[in-house]
Amino acid sequence: MKFNKLIFVFIALCTLKSTALFSQEKGTGPKEKSFQSERKIRKALKKEAKEKRRKEKAEQKAIKKHHKRIQTKKVRKRMKSSKKTAIRNNENKRDPFFKRLFKKKKKVR
Repeated sequence: MKFNKLIFVFIALCTLKSTALFSQEKGTGPKEKSFQSERKIRKALKKEAKEKRRKEKAEQKAIKKHHKRIQTKKVRKRMKSSKKTAIRNNENKRDPFFKRLFKKKKKVR
């Protein structure tokens, strides 16, 4: 009886050990990508994005240039002064000293 148990335990240990050896083989898991191939892919994507941004910027610039070109000279001057005023207001700066000095006073009622 003891002999049968001993053989059974021995066979069980052998099978467990053999499955553990099989589970550590190299070909079973997903293959890892090499660092260099990932780097090449990242570099290509970065280059594509940069080119796309450059094209979009150029297109926006062309649209702006066309819009400006179709305006008359008076309108272009007015646009320029409006732009300066808007920039100054956004930066929370006052009018220049001489402009404030010679500006018409508002009537108070």
